[in-house]
Amino acid sequence: MKRLTGLLLGSAALVLVATAAQADIVIATAGPITGPYASFGEQMKRGAEMAVADINAKGGVLGQKLVLEIGDDACDPKQAVAVANQFVNKKVKFVAGHFCSGSSIPASKVYNEEGILQITPASTNPLLTEQGFKNVFRTCGRDDVQGIYAANYVVDKKLGTKIAILHDKSAYGKGLADEFKKQLNKRGVQEVMYEAYNQGDKDFSALITKMKGAGVDLVYIGGYHTEAGLITRQSREQGFNAQIMSGDALVDQQFWQITGPTGEGTLMTFSPDPRNNPAAKDVVAKFKAQGYDPEGYTLYTYAAIQVFAEAANKAKSTDLEALIKVMRTNTFDTVLGPIAFDEKGDIKNPEYVMYRWSNGQYAEIKG
Repeated sequence: MKRLTGLLLGSAALVLVATAAQADIVIATAGPITGPYASFGEQMKRGAEMAVADINAKGGVLGQKLVLEIGDDACDPKQAVAVANQFVNKKVKFVAGHFCSGSSIPASKVYNEEGILQITPASTNPLLTEQGFKNVFRTCGRDDVQGIYAANYVVDKKLGTKIAILHDKSAYGKGLADEFKKQLNKRGVQEVMYEAYNQGDKDFSALITKMKGAGVDLVYIGGYHTEAGLITRQSREQGFNAQIMSGDALVDQQFWQITGPTGEGTLMTFSPDPRNNPAAKDVVAKFKAQGYDPEGYTLYTYAAIQVFAEAANKAKSTDLEALIKVMRTNTFDTVLGPIAFDEKGDIKNPEYVMYRWSNGQYAEIKG
């Protein structure tokens, strides 16, 4: 009887070992699934779901299937920390997120303490990778590159002489506005206004009146598409026709839904459109076959998950230290093209270009 019991226990142990060997790898994405910036959360969710489906269809990672958890931080720092802790409890190995820098930065502290790999597709504030956390990476650029490019563009193209700089007080918005301001001032141009507004504000009449009174001919907005869209529309409605320029948070059709024709000619900085990258051709076609246009940060999220999968396969492990070692020393093939990271976790050789909104679409300005 003892021998039989021993055999049964041994068989059970073998089953458990076999089951553990084939256990799923839990990963996650987190962003504003609800709230005023939910369109960006939708981009991330779509990109993550497609990446997981495609990777699993090819055998998964290390012979295991990826399982995706989705967290809604609503671009709120406190909610982002709560989501990060939920991911810890769910034994998540890797997080493709968050979207807002104001969410990614506090969440990164949780991931660093708990040994979870974080690759944000969209958080551009330099502080995220300046904290010294070895587990934090991004597939997008940084605002000290984006802001410098925008300021140089304004000066080189002689787009304005009386410039107003606005920001929404967020880590992203203020950070981008400040980088623009620093470079503008370095180029010998002093802004005539530097003003803050609140996320969620709806009426910008007083601010617009102030800009009109100062003779502003170019407005640079560090903030998201919701408020930037309202500022644009209300400016035109009040006869204020200064050139409006902003950053990558305008890379969403909802901007035009807010502005309508008043958004005509609005400028924004973003990387070269990833939808046009030859490496993304097949994936873009799959999205469009589903009736979805993978604009903005959809493909950046897809790429973040590709990097994780490639790194794990090369490391033959999902152990954080093994992943970090591989990520620091390899180039990864993604829908964004080849990606390599520097010692801080930033992509090497980031690039920004200028876009113009026209007739409900945005397109890169050539030349």
